[in-house]
Amino acid sequence: MVLTRTTNHTYSHPFPTVTLAFFLRYYSPQLNPFSSHVLSTDTISSHVDPVTGRLHTTRIHLKKSRMPSAVVKLLPTSVTGGGGDKSSYVLETSVVDMKEGWMKTESRNLNFTGVLSVVEEQRYSSSPPDGGSASSNSALSLPRPLSPNTFVTTTFSYRSTLGNKKHDRAPVESADVPDEAGPRRLGSWISGWGANRIQRSIESIASNKTDDQLIKSRDGMGMVLERLRNNGVVSVLRELRRREGKAVFDQ
Repeated sequence: MVLTRTTNHTYSHPFPTVTLAFFLRYYSPQLNPFSSHVLSTDTISSHVDPVTGRLHTTRIHLKKSRMPSAVVKLLPTSVTGGGGDKSSYVLETSVVDMKEGWMKTESRNLNFTGVLSVVEEQRYSSSPPDGGSASSNSALSLPRPLSPNTFVTTTFSYRSTLGNKKHDRAPVESADVPDEAGPRRLGSWISGWGANRIQRSIESIASNKTDDQLIKSRDGMGMVLERLRNNGVVSVLRELRRREGKAVFDQ
């Protein structure tokens, strides 16, 4: 079973500025206070396709994470490891086409996938979602005037496989549970509740928590965008590097 939900949002900033803010949103808590939960960001690969001119980037983020309290209460500690903050990796891929005016991104968790897999897909475009596909323009099409707005469609997909045939391989975060007792105890607990019921509950809880996370994410992007609008790209980057004690570029 996969639970999905889609939302739309409009930034009152042109597409090039929004794409830059997307890549800078985790750069520093000074730039985006809502990113304090991001411990590190590393670029795995980045290249421009010589044929299409599109920028392909893969990054991995290490974030402080905490399972929703309702999930912690629902599941045995042999699965959740109990409450409290933990760290998790998020894999992010993106494709940007500046000429056609669109960007596609995908983020997915790499930890606790046996309990819940969350995939966030976003499409940024200089055209509204119902205004036709921005990526369908040919290379010979005339350049369009720069739109003052950027439209974003976000789709979340939640999938829990806890209780499937391989449920005994679910991550065990607590060392207090013996290796043999853990799977047996988990298997008995799942049998009592019912795998489908457990999965639906986990997916629903995660979906409900997304609203708050999405608001914070948009607020953070908004702060980065306003900084870029008010101070300019070069001034913002110089200020960040100065605060972090890095050498300021000359040009």
